[in-house]
Amino acid sequence: MSFWDHLDELRGTLWRSILAACLLSVFFLATKEWLFQAVLWPSKPDFVLYKWLGLDFSMSLINIDISAQFFVHLKMALLCGVVLAFPYIVYELWRFIAPALYEHEKKAVGRAFGMSSGLFYLGVAVGYFIVLPVCLMFFMNYSVSDSVRNTISLSSYISLFISMVFLIGLIFEFPTVIMVLSHLGLVGKDDLKRYRKYAFIVVLILSALITPSDPFSMFVLSIPLYGLYEFSILICKQKETDDLPE
Repeated sequence: MSFWDHLDELRGTLWRSILAACLLSVFFLATKEWLFQAVLWPSKPDFVLYKWLGLDFSMSLINIDISAQFFVHLKMALLCGVVLAFPYIVYELWRFIAPALYEHEKKAVGRAFGMSSGLFYLGVAVGYFIVLPVCLMFFMNYSVSDSVRNTISLSSYISLFISMVFLIGLIFEFPTVIMVLSHLGLVGKDDLKRYRKYAFIVVLILSALITPSDPFSMFVLSIPLYGLYEFSILICKQKETDDLPE
């Protein structure tokens, strides 16, 4: 196809992905109570991690902006629509990329795209059930003075929720990227092993940026992130000699 044909195909891919996310967002707009039961659950004392650790933790939220609740609902509905539509978005991207690959590349890259949704949802789960509540406990228990109370706004909570849950979900796509690059001949397992010690430092820095709280929160997040790097090495090792042309 010509350049303009490729551009037209890309436009169709983007529009179908956006339409799918918007349609699913309508569902979350119509189920506000159910949606925010899930979004606000980490701030409640009956959250699974607090019960498992035997902690008595809870926090109350306030709204200080007249339009904040409406826009928070809209933002969360759109983001959850994207999360639910993620496998379809990945499928559309695969349909766009696949014609440009050789047959031996399609099989390997197709497997990478296939596991991308599982890794994304795993990252969302890690952020929601582990990283976010750990950060909430630290921030709520930290104070510069006994005379200063922590009064948390809804917008502040949602910002932390997005960065701790959705961003970590995207970071968990790292093995997918490595798997694709490996089977395209751009990255090999030897490269990953050679830079393992540097990767550990990068993971610590990235964890500190995502969870700018206490060392414990950073350590909690750095474990799965570094695990992703080691998992990427295993993928390269298992797939490096597969699907290559003779």
